[in-house]
Amino acid sequence: MMTSVGVIGSGAWGTTLALMLGKKGVATTLWEHRDERALEIQRRRENSLFLAGFRLPAMVQVTADIAEATHNKDILLLVTPSQRMRENMRILAPHLDKETLLVNASKGIEMSSLKCMTEVIVEEVPTARQRIAALSGPNLSREVAEEKPTAAVVASHNDEVAVRIRDLLTTSYFRVYTAHDVTGIELAGALKNIIAIGAGINDGLGYGENAKAAFITRGLAEIARLGMAAGANPLTFAGLAGVGDLIATCASPLSRNMQLGKRLAGGERLEAILSSTHSVAEGVSTTRAALQLAARYGVEMPIAQQMSQVLFAGLDPRKAVSELMMRDPKGELEGIVHANIGLR
Repeated sequence: MMTSVGVIGSGAWGTTLALMLGKKGVATTLWEHRDERALEIQRRRENSLFLAGFRLPAMVQVTADIAEATHNKDILLLVTPSQRMRENMRILAPHLDKETLLVNASKGIEMSSLKCMTEVIVEEVPTARQRIAALSGPNLSREVAEEKPTAAVVASHNDEVAVRIRDLLTTSYFRVYTAHDVTGIELAGALKNIIAIGAGINDGLGYGENAKAAFITRGLAEIARLGMAAGANPLTFAGLAGVGDLIATCASPLSRNMQLGKRLAGGERLEAILSSTHSVAEGVSTTRAALQLAARYGVEMPIAQQMSQVLFAGLDPRKAVSELMMRDPKGELEGIVHANIGLR
């Protein structure tokens, strides 16, 4: 029996996933919440706003009707901005079939609840607990659309769900692995955006590759500390959703968060940067959420603290770097390796 998929969210990543599935011959419905935009994409067969230059296959249909995008679908890929995930779940829940698998492909933390996206989804659709998964990895939309090879990981507490999603999404250029650590996968995907903003600041200030490599590495340690405190498997942060996604997002000019950091280093104000782009830089809201989670778990996150000062208090990025450099000396693995293993 042919699989039918709905993609909820027509940003760059949602459109790319629909494009990939359509090329694979999967019947896919892409949901765009604005009628006029849905009609335009359907007519032109191209999302000129978020993924210009890529023609959608005939197997992809675009609609603004949430019932059409949701009902009778075997699998739903949820790719909306994190701060709108809950409201979108409330809209689609009445049309959701009880057997539909749900895949979170958004990377963020809900500000109001400090919950990851699968937690938000399950709160709105409690019956989905055993049929939900999270997708993450070094997956810059345009490179995937160009069929450049990469890999991703899909995590679920249900092995059968993870395997079904893996088999759906795997192509000759998109290799998918499975995992169980949903918490780690989602936190890694969200928190890396904070580090990417800082990596962009590094580039904008011309601090070089040594500084960037050191910053990314210490950022990974910070992500791992918070993730472990929240119950994640530490090995997750050495995988595709951790260091893999972190490298891609911090290094590529295609990264929205990295570009935001670069513009901050050039003296632009956050409000002006955000108002000048259609895309969402998730690292901005995630910075606030991460610090609240850090306070909850008693975890030290000096990079996130400095990023918060730069983003929201107008701190000069150069001063933020100086303050990070002059912190009290620490053991490199402090807060990551348990004390009984021994730090020397």
